[in-house]
Amino acid sequence: MQDDILINWSPQETRVAIVENGAVQELHVERAHERGLVSNVYLGKVSRVLPGMQSAFIDIGLERAAFLHVADLWQRQPDGEPPMFGRNNTPVAPIEKQVFEGQTLLVQVIKDPIGTKGARLSTQISLPGRLLVFLPQDDHVGVSHKIPPEQRDVLRARLQALVSENVESNTGGFILRTNGEDASDAELRDDIAYLRKTWARIKEASQRQPPKTLLHQDLNLLQRVLRDLVSEHTNAIRVDSKEQFERLLAFGKEFMPAAAHKLQHYKGERPIFDLFNIDEETAKALGRRVELKSGGYLIVDQTEALTTIDVNTGGYVGARNFDDTIFKTNLEAALAIARQLRLRNLGGIVIVDFIDMAREDHREQVLAEFRKQIARDRVKTMVGGFSQLGLVEMTRKRTRESLAHILCEPCPSCEGKGIVKTARSVAYDILREILREARQFNPREFRVVASPKVIELLLDEESQHLVGLSEFIGKPVSLQSESAMAQEQYDIVLI
Repeated sequence: MQDDILINWSPQETRVAIVENGAVQELHVERAHERGLVSNVYLGKVSRVLPGMQSAFIDIGLERAAFLHVADLWQRQPDGEPPMFGRNNTPVAPIEKQVFEGQTLLVQVIKDPIGTKGARLSTQISLPGRLLVFLPQDDHVGVSHKIPPEQRDVLRARLQALVSENVESNTGGFILRTNGEDASDAELRDDIAYLRKTWARIKEASQRQPPKTLLHQDLNLLQRVLRDLVSEHTNAIRVDSKEQFERLLAFGKEFMPAAAHKLQHYKGERPIFDLFNIDEETAKALGRRVELKSGGYLIVDQTEALTTIDVNTGGYVGARNFDDTIFKTNLEAALAIARQLRLRNLGGIVIVDFIDMAREDHREQVLAEFRKQIARDRVKTMVGGFSQLGLVEMTRKRTRESLAHILCEPCPSCEGKGIVKTARSVAYDILREILREARQFNPREFRVVASPKVIELLLDEESQHLVGLSEFIGKPVSLQSESAMAQEQYDIVLI
């Protein structure tokens, strides 16, 4: 299936939508103020060496000097063994014997500045790609420890062969990332070429640029579109900003020429996201309920530990009998769930509760359709069969924050629970709290400040209980409505 990639750019935010057959399949968002400095490479200048702290301050052109500890100094063993680091409890020379004031160093940010603390640096450079991590100062070829041990030797040998193909560029080490486990040789070659070319640019810039210069910045979302999201099925990449189109075209021609020719500058009068109602789809992707065309619906609940998806028939009565109604709803839900996982970028454990099906062949067909739709996901997934309870368990690799975590925050009223106490429950909490306070203090009066709905309840249906409490403690209780308060909020003022 062919897809289009739409890019909506503004100075404060970049949004990317992948559209297939008129339906949004994925949405990526990056906001300017949230981009940190981690992975940036600078040509720094040593401004001060502190032997007592075994560290140095490095000027990289920021407001505050950055911090380099001896444990983060890269060193190579004289006999060609792998590099040794102080943090690995291997002996290293004191920092004052390795760096000096005024020296220029190639450094990479490993921790963003926080408060009054400057960024933390390392002289061990690592450049992440889509499938690989490049270690230009090393010659080690390895595999992520998250890949099963029984596969590592085969993958390591395969990667070593690919790295060694180009003798002239046979420098630097590579580590295969977990999402590169199933990558083809062609995909790995492209990543190797891209990373080596990136390192060559950094080295060339370090020789002609003055100290305190940013030499390399981790790819922004626009650039990651060409590196990570474009495939052979991509029809066109439309960018609504002429300036960003030209920048992306130049970047693509140098690093990813196969993807660059698919770039187009969108010049239409309507906002590019309005073409496919992407804002409307985004709003739907933030809700719990997802309507199906047949009249059925999904309920999606995302928690810290897992995501649950419940399938319901709703108003669907189109089939000839009830079994067919359930079967058709589940088939439609299989496609919709796979899309929602991509659109919302839900990761971790996912439990799907399809409607119970009496026929075994219906269950097999629904599961086959679900696996077929899930197989289109660019993120690694694993789908199990129906459990004894009729649930389908699956996992989807977490690659970034979910859409809800990027665009939303917990409700200040319910604090993320999704529910709030009833006005009556809050009123009873208030009555108990007044009694508790009366046993400890002896004020002239108790004043309750709460939301209008709670105050109205205390004045009306619960007025008898309030009067009884006032008589029991021997103190008057006054009420004050505060419209700014949420239903669960209240204050008891001692006067």
